[in-house]
Amino acid sequence: MIFCGHFPDGAEKFTVGQFESETRAEWYLRQMLGSANFEAGKVMAFMSGNLCYQIEHHMFPDLPSNRYEEISEKVHALCEKYDLPYTTGSLGKQYLLALRTIHKLSLPDSWLRATSDDAPETSSERKFRTGDAPVVHALRIDPLTGKRRGLRSAIAEARVSLRNAKKEAKRQAKVQRDRVKSITASET
Repeated sequence: MIFCGHFPDGAEKFTVGQFESETRAEWYLRQMLGSANFEAGKVMAFMSGNLCYQIEHHMFPDLPSNRYEEISEKVHALCEKYDLPYTTGSLGKQYLLALRTIHKLSLPDSWLRATSDDAPETSSERKFRTGDAPVVHALRIDPLTGKRRGLRSAIAEARVSLRNAKKEAKRQAKVQRDRVKSITASET
């Protein structure tokens, strides 16, 4: 149960330096971003001590666990309002994603296609930065849609940018291979 609430895709990982000087609001945000829920029926929720509501458990550690379901609706609504991710999935899915994360964390970065900063299994806010300039801006209103833009939109934009960058890198590699083949063919 604990792994499913902390290690699936979407549950951010933080370093001690990131929360040494955080504000109370940042503490709540870190609790929400650093955990994930899994979907459970009444029996499974009871058997897990309602820890299927891991986000709410982290945000409100003193709240009796039988109130997590009730408060989860309010937390989810706030996430929707401020465009923040509310990470949840079936128990099976969250378990498999947690196992994948643990396995990938145990490997050297050199064995992986993505580093620990940009792999979905080991998300980091550093994946949103290019050089020293942050790509993610403060929460704002999208002028075209009138909707509030936040972290969830930034994550989606970062994924699209990453996919596009990978496609462009593959295209450039193919162009380079074709040039080498052309030069090699003309020399023979």
